[in-house]
Amino acid sequence: MSLNGIAKGTELESLMKKMMQAEANGTMMYYALAQLAREQGLDDVAEGFITAANEEAVHAGFYAVLSGKYPTNFWDLIRAVQKAEANGEAQVKAMADKVRAAGFDEAADQMEIFARQEGGHGVRLQAMLDKYQPKAADTADKKVYVCPVCGYEHVGDINDEDDSYVCPLCGQPKNAFVLKQD
Repeated sequence: MSLNGIAKGTELESLMKKMMQAEANGTMMYYALAQLAREQGLDDVAEGFITAANEEAVHAGFYAVLSGKYPTNFWDLIRAVQKAEANGEAQVKAMADKVRAAGFDEAADQMEIFARQEGGHGVRLQAMLDKYQPKAADTADKKVYVCPVCGYEHVGDINDEDDSYVCPLCGQPKNAFVLKQD
């Protein structure tokens, strides 16, 4: 039995969503603290923060599953994420160039590493898709809505989603999506 969505539609759903967000925020906080600790030469403290961040990330993912944030049949989502990750390399590199032009070379150096990692995520996800993906969902005769920020494609009428629906990639609300024109 899957735990995916067991809290959806119950009195626990709101709590699971709050826990998911709190743990995601904790992940960000601990990674930021690790960066700051490293800058102060406290590598052992940084490693402790990284361990906590990794655990918080697992917790956030667990609560996301309980609240049904992502589909059990995740391959269509992974197809969209793969495109975003592959495109993310150029986008982060462009941001790094702006940061470098502003005179912040050390930050730009780190962002260029992140850009390569984004591209690497795209390559790894494509390898997973190549090895395991079932046939893509047939979108003929179905409405497709596109997130204007990240390009995620929602198949089906977005108006059928509840008002709390957000893009699973970037968090844009459902009212930001636009109908894809063929």
